[in-house]
Amino acid sequence: MQVPAQVEYEKASSISHALSLLARYGPEARILAGGHSLIPMMKLRLAQPGVLIDVNGLANLRYIRVDRGQLRIGALTTHAQLLDSALAAEHFAILRDAEVVIADPIVRQWGTVGGSLCQADPSEDLSAAFAALKGIMVIAGPDGTREVSAREFHTGPYETVVGAGEMLTEVRLPISAGAGTAYVKVSRRAGDWPVGAVGAALWLDPSGVITDAGIGLTALGARHFVAAEAEEHLHGQRATQEAFARAGAIAAANCRPGADQRGPEDYKRHLAGELTRRALATAARRAGLLSPGGTNGVTPRSVTRTPRSEGAA
Repeated sequence: MQVPAQVEYEKASSISHALSLLARYGPEARILAGGHSLIPMMKLRLAQPGVLIDVNGLANLRYIRVDRGQLRIGALTTHAQLLDSALAAEHFAILRDAEVVIADPIVRQWGTVGGSLCQADPSEDLSAAFAALKGIMVIAGPDGTREVSAREFHTGPYETVVGAGEMLTEVRLPISAGAGTAYVKVSRRAGDWPVGAVGAALWLDPSGVITDAGIGLTALGARHFVAAEAEEHLHGQRATQEAFARAGAIAAANCRPGADQRGPEDYKRHLAGELTRRALATAARRAGLLSPGGTNGVTPRSVTRTPRSEGAA
């Protein structure tokens, strides 16, 4: 039977209390949110924190709301809450696409958005989704809060820019007109880690020209989860199947997947290309500018909304 090493436990009553505990215990402390990634690693002695700081009681970090043109997601929002959020799905269908294929209902009920992002597993789904959406991470620390691009948040496998005395508190996703998003995943069985997955976001003008693009790759060896070269190719292009196929080929050529029990490198490169094409095509259809046959010309709906909120404020 595998058990964790001895560890002390503290329960935070507020963000400021959590930060003071982090300052008191230093690098030995780890934030405990849902615990579905951290606790198994502790059992295997792959993680051996000296102190666990439980932040599950911070209800003010559990929310989904629209404010000043952004969808804001509290770090303690659970996967189940994000999956069930009509507000999130209304603006970013990619989030529901990703959440419905993350683990199983029990994990989704307890696991948190912030915990998944801070775990920084290269096979974690939301990191690629938020990278595609060009999200902003809000990090609280002893000197106040700072904002970091989702594309700079992860510095390597299981590593982020969150410092020893800091904690992730919120994810912000800019909302704009003419956008379409999608997430496509291949796994060996339901709820498993992906063999490969791709998130796509497209911003288009009414004529079907791509004004901006975001492509996030999961488990496919993309730096910061991003297929930057494929994104660059799409800028100024019309939203066509041909453009998406070419972007997929570029994404496949520039990612660096590793062979493992889920498949060889060549197969994963094939997935990178094919899933990129599929995700982009779905995103374009959702933006209202690509028919199933690749014909453009439908004017997108306005996405001007009255701000609403879900969860604790």
